[in-house]
Amino acid sequence: MASSDYGFMIGIMMTIFLASFVSADPELLQDVCVADLNSGVKLNGFACKSNISADDFFFAGLAKPGLTNNTFGATVTPASVQQITGLNTLGVSMARVDYAPGGINPPHTHPRATEIVFVLEGELDVGFITTDNKLFSKTIKKGEIFTFPRGLIHFQINNGKVPAAAIAAFNSQLPGTQRVANALFASSPTVDDVVLTKAFQVGTKEVEKIKAKFAPKK
Repeated sequence: MASSDYGFMIGIMMTIFLASFVSADPELLQDVCVADLNSGVKLNGFACKSNISADDFFFAGLAKPGLTNNTFGATVTPASVQQITGLNTLGVSMARVDYAPGGINPPHTHPRATEIVFVLEGELDVGFITTDNKLFSKTIKKGEIFTFPRGLIHFQINNGKVPAAAIAAFNSQLPGTQRVANALFASSPTVDDVVLTKAFQVGTKEVEKIKAKFAPKK
C-alpha cells in the first residue's frame, strides 16, 4: 500500500473513531432506565428504578412563564433528568427561559452539552465566545433559532421593551450550568482575592465588593 493510501485509510479510521464520540451522553444499552434519584449507587448517570410509569416521562413545568422579579430579570426552568427521571440515558433535555425587559441570562457554560435555543416570544441578543476570545453574536426574534457550542461561554439578554421567552434544548440528560461570575466570586470556599485581583487587574476592595453582591442572602 502506498504511503498516500495508508494515510488516507488512517484518516478514515480516525474519522469513524471520533464520530463515535460525538454524542454528549453514552449510547443506550436498554429501552429505558428511569432514574432513581434516591439511590445511593454512584455511577456516570443514575441507577435505574424497577417500578416505572408514564409519569416518569412527563413534565408540565415549561407550560407557564417563570417569575422574573430577581436580580437578573430572567428565570431558567429546567427539564432535565432531575425533573423527568425517564430522561436517564436518553441524552436529551430542555429548559424554558423567561426574560423581563432588560433581563439577562448571564455568561455561563454547559460543560456536558451543546445548546440550541428557539425564541417563543419577543427577541433576544445572544452570543458565544470561542477559546480564542472571538465573539459570535446575533439578534434573534420569535420563531428563530441560535446554537451555542458545548462548553463555550454564552449569554442571552432581552434588550427589548416587552418580555421574551425561549425554549432551549440540550444533547445531554443533565447538561450542567456554570455561571462565570458565580463560579469566580461565590465559590465555596472562596477564591483567594489575590487570584481575582491579578486576573481582573483590580484592587482588593473591588473584588470584595463584587463578592458581597454574590454572597448568599441570609
